[in-house]
Amino acid sequence: MQFELSEDQRAIQDMARRFAADRLKDNAARWDEEKHFPEAELREAAALGFGGIYVREDVGGSGLGRLDAALIFEELSAGCTSTAAYISIHNMAAWMIDRFGNDEQRRRFLPRLCSMEHFASYCLTEPNAGSDAASLQTRAVDAGDHYILNGTKAFISGGGRSDIYVCMVRTGEPGSRGVSCLVVEKGTPGLSFGAQERKLGWNSQPTAMVIFEDCKVPKANLIGAEGEGFRIAMAGLDGGRINIGACSLGAATACLEAAREHVANRKQFGQPIGGFQSVQFKLADMATELVAARLMIRQAAAMLDAKHAEATTYCAMAKRFATDVGFAVCNEALQLHGGYGYLKDYPVERYLRDARVHQILEGTNEIMRVIISRRLLSGISLQ
Repeated sequence: MQFELSEDQRAIQDMARRFAADRLKDNAARWDEEKHFPEAELREAAALGFGGIYVREDVGGSGLGRLDAALIFEELSAGCTSTAAYISIHNMAAWMIDRFGNDEQRRRFLPRLCSMEHFASYCLTEPNAGSDAASLQTRAVDAGDHYILNGTKAFISGGGRSDIYVCMVRTGEPGSRGVSCLVVEKGTPGLSFGAQERKLGWNSQPTAMVIFEDCKVPKANLIGAEGEGFRIAMAGLDGGRINIGACSLGAATACLEAAREHVANRKQFGQPIGGFQSVQFKLADMATELVAARLMIRQAAAMLDAKHAEATTYCAMAKRFATDVGFAVCNEALQLHGGYGYLKDYPVERYLRDARVHQILEGTNEIMRVIISRRLLSGISLQ
């Protein structure tokens, strides 16, 4: 077992940390307040290789692994959790095209996605198909050399702004076997968007319903074969769960650092509140759980890189634990700040708002427990 990062991984981590400090951290509060989508900074991130982290190099990707990505997203999230999370979603959509698309599709879509000249969205959830994703109702009807789409996708990051929408649609029978994956391009007739959602957090990325009304999509945009869409969607989510867990770690690490600084300087009862054992114990527990979550994320990432048979289970475990711990650490940090933590003058409340949704998206943490328990009850040994 190797717990030390390689020299290359340290360099990747340092590059992401510097970018987060220089280009994200000082802007994050303004982006949150103004609901600003930072396109220029996203393209700067892409210039560092963060637009196609695990996309193959022949189409402009960085060709890195899932552990490398986890290091990157943790560091970016410490700068701006909302923006880091959008980069994760963009990467997930790009990887699905790279992994399951044909050579023509890869060369048509991926160079501009890797540079973030174009932005991508992942479209699975619907108003009546959330955790029960296999029940999705958006239908694509065969019409010769194209499909006609009708339906609605909900809670789509990048909705209304992205150039590429990687969509799960029904082309066949009910259930998971009737789902296919289509790329719908911005400007396609019949594609429209709902109003921008008013959200608790994640305000530096747009979120809207994606609506298809007799939307004509070429069959050349079918990723994989008909009926393979659900498998493609779930494969994308394995990596997405690691990434969003890593984003929770970044937010929590920033909050722990802010709390440590605050308790060292805030005085009550004649001494810094960091001198009280109850505060010291709270910091110790926050740090311990954060390190444990980081180990789980990195183990799951390594297993996904190695194509381990139980990678999906470990990704679910890591996502559940890291996002729960991440939010808890942010919340404890806010408590340690007292009333100051509740003010927007301090960054802790923003990290908390941004981290909360991580327990819901990429599969709720309740669904993570379903995945884990099913594998346990099937008789596998997680040793």
